[in-house]
Amino acid sequence: MQVAIAQPSSGLQPDSPATSIATPRDAVALGLGRVPPTALLLLAIVFVQLGAALATVLFSTIGATGIAFTSTFFSAAAVTLLESRGAIVAQGRLPRGVLRDARHQWRLVLLLGAAIALLTLPYFLALETLPLGIIATITFLGPLGLAVAGSRRMVHFCWIGLAVFGVVLLAPEVGSHLDPLGLFYAGVAALAWAAFVPLSKRIGSVLPGQTGLAWALWAATAMLLPLAVFERGLFNASLSDILAALAVSLLGFVLPMVLEFQALQTMSARTYGILVTLEPAVGAIVGVLCLDQPAGPRMLVAVACVMLAALGVTLSDRRGLD
Repeated sequence: MQVAIAQPSSGLQPDSPATSIATPRDAVALGLGRVPPTALLLLAIVFVQLGAALATVLFSTIGATGIAFTSTFFSAAAVTLLESRGAIVAQGRLPRGVLRDARHQWRLVLLLGAAIALLTLPYFLALETLPLGIIATITFLGPLGLAVAGSRRMVHFCWIGLAVFGVVLLAPEVGSHLDPLGLFYAGVAALAWAAFVPLSKRIGSVLPGQTGLAWALWAATAMLLPLAVFERGLFNASLSDILAALAVSLLGFVLPMVLEFQALQTMSARTYGILVTLEPAVGAIVGVLCLDQPAGPRMLVAVACVMLAALGVTLSDRRGLD
């Protein structure tokens, strides 16, 4: 999951506001100025998958809903702090009228918050029963499909056909090795990721900086709170569980956000799009190495098909690749 959050890289092109939350000072403070941009982006992709792997450790105590709530809460707090700090550094004070503007765009804030909630919670629910590589592959279909939406080029539909073929290869394993409900949750997360991209671009055009994203994260946190309370896993959480949930948020969102921002300062959109196609493979590798999850031939072929499709779309897209 790249998002936002959970999830997470923000699609095939670096056009989502989520890639510009951090400031250059944040990146310099982390000593990232001299690190090659390709290495930074690869680290961001790896950190997202490591955050997901760490989340599986908390399923038995906090539960999937509790992890979704806490990771969204900590991400909202981090974005709010970074946005406030950036505004103070740039203007010497917090900008006026931010709360008023957010109230005027409350429908858009709620829509983006719902997209974040529907991306985060189903992702973790799917992670309870599916290998990480499968989830990374299926959810990646969301931004991949969005990348070719409205396209009239036959080559794009061919690439999408390849991705669909890869996913169809998994059909014989549904019910035996792959949980149907988990696949449904992964599909919901994919649709939510596809909705997140245009909604985040829209809210970024009407609210200053990352104010819209911060408010949307808080809205998603509020939406997930009743579900987390109902699950009651948070009531059994220890201090170590809360710290682990904080680590999930840092690995899955905050650190990738800073790393991607620094990488995009010197990286072309084409290079970004190519490297992001590695996400399903990285998810499969992390699942095998960190979670001892199986990686059968069908899963490997499905991952390869989706990666090749995303790579093909990126290389054949003439829009904004320089």
